[in-house]
Amino acid sequence: MSKKNQYHPALAVTQIRNHVTVTLGMDNDQYPLWVALFMNHAKSTRVLHHIITPNSGKPAPPVTDDEKELWETVDAMVLQWIYATVSTELLETIVESDSTAMECWRRIEDIFQDNQHSRAVTLEQEFSATSMADLASISAYCQRLKSLSDQLKNVGAPVTNNRLVLQLVSGLTSAYQNVGTIIRQKEPLP
Repeated sequence: MSKKNQYHPALAVTQIRNHVTVTLGMDNDQYPLWVALFMNHAKSTRVLHHIITPNSGKPAPPVTDDEKELWETVDAMVLQWIYATVSTELLETIVESDSTAMECWRRIEDIFQDNQHSRAVTLEQEFSATSMADLASISAYCQRLKSLSDQLKNVGAPVTNNRLVLQLVSGLTSAYQNVGTIIRQKEPLP
């Protein structure tokens, strides 16, 4: 079978949002989740080399006109996947004419990795200030603390389990004071 007649699995993907279900935005902390979903999809469709340099160095460049055409088509498809899974605000920041998928991927990486310390400070403040009174239920409160803890871990500022439990207890409403007292007296903390 000639290269021209080969079918690339990336060309079968018509709805990227079925595979990358998170919309990456400037104001959310979904970057690690978005990367994990996107890279998993890129691996499964054999296009990972379009967004990150392989461990073996640079991928073999296309040689024939057919290979170049297929590479450009697949790269444009991956670029479209990126564009379709980011917010409008982020899209306006990353779009550049004649850009490759890898160049776009690196621009996104730079945006989220460069802000890592300032995001950690903001998340830390939010984590420390979160209280049950601000949320609708104990379940929502616990989920919010867990989400903030995960986000802090993703920016290189992990929260220990003890600290997570102590923050949970300190933010309980008066209706849960007895539960808080019991939890504080446990050794080790649950």
